Amino acid sequence: MIDPVALEIGPFQLHWYGIIIASAVLIGGLLGTRVATWLGEDPDDGWSMLLPVVIVSVIAARIYHVVHLWDFYRDNPALIPQIWNGGIGIPGAVAGGALAIFAVTRMRGLHTARWLDIFAPALLLGQVIGRLGNFVNQELYGPPTSLCGTEFPPCLPFGIPIDAAHREGTPWGAAAFPVETTSFVPLFAYEMVLNLIGMLVILYVIRRFAPRLFAGDAALMYIMWYGAVRTLLETYRTGNWTILGLPTAMWVGILGFVLAGAWLIYRHRRGWGSPMLRPAEDDGAAEPMARPQPEASAG
Repeated sequence: MIDPVALEIGPFQLHWYGIIIASAVLIGGLLGTRVATWLGEDPDDGWSMLLPVVIVSVIAARIYHVVHLWDFYRDNPALIPQIWNGGIGIPGAVAGGALAIFAVTRMRGLHTARWLDIFAPALLLGQVIGRLGNFVNQELYGPPTSLCGTEFPPCLPFGIPIDAAHREGTPWGAAAFPVETTSFVPLFAYEMVLNLIGMLVILYVIRRFAPRLFAGDAALMYIMWYGAVRTLLETYRTGNWTILGLPTAMWVGILGFVLAGAWLIYRHRRGWGSPMLRPAEDDGAAEPMARPQPEASAG
């Protein structure tokens, strides 16, 4: 267990969570620079839009988290802005970030879909790093490992300790599950590993098949991948914000996977889209790629 405060000087406190999130943004931005170069875009455009995208993403992620736990925050409104204590919702961050990218690229005459592709693997890398903050804050964990395969799906044979204070509001109090002998499913670690795999897959697809892809394909693959990951991991969580008895994040994950997958397939069958690689002569947003027409036969 790690002290969440990394540095304290008088009233000033520097939290590990903030350090980790800042590192995730910076390292994700560096990866985005490389992907932008692959796709023929100017990396400086990416750095210039990074700050507004991050700000909107964080605000939207916090709003999602607060709505998710509204019963708690309604009674503790002073805690709503205290993001350093943890609590952001990735679905909110994705929606907010996509909205910010759309707004910035439209204002600057950049190709929105291509920049969504650039941010997709960078976002996954940022999620991988950012989940370390959940470890420090003792959050995003699943049930006791002793319940795996009985009340919850099977899980890997290792777990992490969680102190009594960070179990409040869960059915796993220290009286029934002693701190000294109980370990919990590290959901944040599962998500880190799965997101890392997803990032590598998307990077490979971009690098290997970009000339054959449409702009926006990598973003759709991100939605599919994270939708599947989130749906799987929600089966280990309790006390979720639910709609019709199903966790909201699972609804979002399933709908995202189905809709993104259907659109990915349909647009390729119809030939709808702009090239993922920016044409050398393209100095602005690319026009939709026209479907190839058969040549007239001679005679």
